[in-house]
Amino acid sequence: MAALIDAINLKRKGFFEFENAPWRCLDKDISTPTARGGQTLVRVKMRNMVTGAVLDKTFKAEEKFNEPDLESVDASYLYSDSDGSYFLDQSTFETLNLSEAMMGDALEMLLEGTMVQINKYNGNPIGLDLPQFVELVIEYTEPAVRGDTSSGSVTKEAKLETGAIVRVPLFVKEGEKIKITTESREFAGRV
Repeated sequence: MAALIDAINLKRKGFFEFENAPWRCLDKDISTPTARGGQTLVRVKMRNMVTGAVLDKTFKAEEKFNEPDLESVDASYLYSDSDGSYFLDQSTFETLNLSEAMMGDALEMLLEGTMVQINKYNGNPIGLDLPQFVELVIEYTEPAVRGDTSSGSVTKEAKLETGAIVRVPLFVKEGEKIKITTESREFAGRV
């Protein structure tokens, strides 16, 4: 039987099951009463791992939650079509399918063969975690012009091979491979 977690013991970035769905605790705040006999309350900002919905909810400190049946597996990106995106589980060699809604804008950071973490709930894929950095080639960017720094802007837009548009320093040229931080979509360096 899965262990039970008290609301007061929820950890930031930890997982718990609420209303038959897996949730991730984004933030928590504990309110202790000043009067005798008052209830200690735990305000939790949480994200549904299946739908992506974010919710603020207040629980009594002693409320209990099950640990969700969550697992993360290593997988490599194969391709996408109208039915979704396909990944190859690296341990079972099973093909996993994620819908467009589950993918969000992650496709902008994926090339064939990119390694990701697929999140599964009760054995079914529900989402993915991208690597911290990806290396992509700049497909198009305007050439730097002398004096561009006078406006205070020292970056320019660049279109990557995946179609994503990011801001890069002026010295970066078309055809170069750069490193991008997947969470913030920011330039992290040349490769």
